[in-house]
Amino acid sequence: MNRGIEMLIRKKKYCKFTSEKIKEIDYKKSDILKLYVAENGKIIPSRITGTKVRYQRKLTKAIKKARYLGLLPYIEKKI
Repeated sequence: MNRGIEMLIRKKKYCKFTSEKIKEIDYKKSDILKLYVAENGKIIPSRITGTKVRYQRKLTKAIKKARYLGLLPYIEKKI
């Protein structure tokens, strides 16, 4: 019974870029970009992160550009 109530009350997702009023996503800020890349190298979708579509597209382009330039790895190496 409590499990049903817990499933209805979920933490609301919000867009980090909107709340912090970040207009441009810079490909050189790899510390921010790493938050949106999974361990296997995939870009985490907006339905999980809560980012808006507009910022998700910019984020994807920035991650791909950073990967191309060698600032971000394509796949995280496991040691």
